[in-house]
Amino acid sequence: MGPTKTLAKLANFAAKKWKQTGGVLNLSDPIRREKLMKIVPIDEVWGIGRQLSKQLNQLGIHTVWDLVRQSPQNMQQQFNVVMARTIMELNGIACLDLEEIVPDKQQIVCSRSFSRKLNTLQELSPAMAEFACRATEKLRQQYSVTGCVTVFIRTNPFAEHEPQIQRAASQKLQFPSQDSRLITGIVQQLLKEIYRPGYSYQKCGVQLSQIQPQAAPEQFDLFGSQQTQESPQLMQAMDQINRRFPKGIAIASTRIDQTWKPKAEWISQRYTTNWRELVTVNCR
Repeated sequence: MGPTKTLAKLANFAAKKWKQTGGVLNLSDPIRREKLMKIVPIDEVWGIGRQLSKQLNQLGIHTVWDLVRQSPQNMQQQFNVVMARTIMELNGIACLDLEEIVPDKQQIVCSRSFSRKLNTLQELSPAMAEFACRATEKLRQQYSVTGCVTVFIRTNPFAEHEPQIQRAASQKLQFPSQDSRLITGIVQQLLKEIYRPGYSYQKCGVQLSQIQPQAAPEQFDLFGSQQTQESPQLMQAMDQINRRFPKGIAIASTRIDQTWKPKAEWISQRYTTNWRELVTVNCR
């Protein structure tokens, strides 16, 4: 927690890094804020990347505290207005509004590392199909359609003794879609194109881009009719069933082999968003 968005981000970093915080940190206290800023490097500030931190280091600014003591006006002249706002935010002056309504995503990516290495196309296919279904479901949740589908696969870059490969492929859709069947079919076709035998794959993923609102005007083909078998009613029914019975319905072969999934023994419970995961207290 913090009086500004940037300070809240800083508190989030510190709560994760130092166990003595117990996972919770409130930076409303200026004394506690100053103490933390003096030990946190500048590149941990929200919005300051690696290249920008190098430029700040050349000016003798190495910690968050060093940045806080700078003049916003002078730093705006040397960099930009975003830098001035960041300094003001770190000083407790709110310059960035919180988004009460989350904007629609312009890109949706679903990917995961496997619990074991996959070697065959038959093993990769169910994982890729599930990511396609999951990404398309997120697309429908924000009432959008996608115009481009990208898939990628790669081996473990840290296993230097093993053969390495990283491949990706994309396909633009003739007509934007949100139908899981169509997108899953495209994903499977792209997977066949980029798959190469003889490698132990550790990760794959699906990316949806060129996203636009579902209600946006559509460009039709002047020389032919739109050949589509999409069924919004079917997709809506499938989403309703899956919300009531999680992982109840899927497309293609995603239920045949699930051993590739990583273990989720230490996943955080969703106390604030799922009634089934509320903390239970027994009094005796």
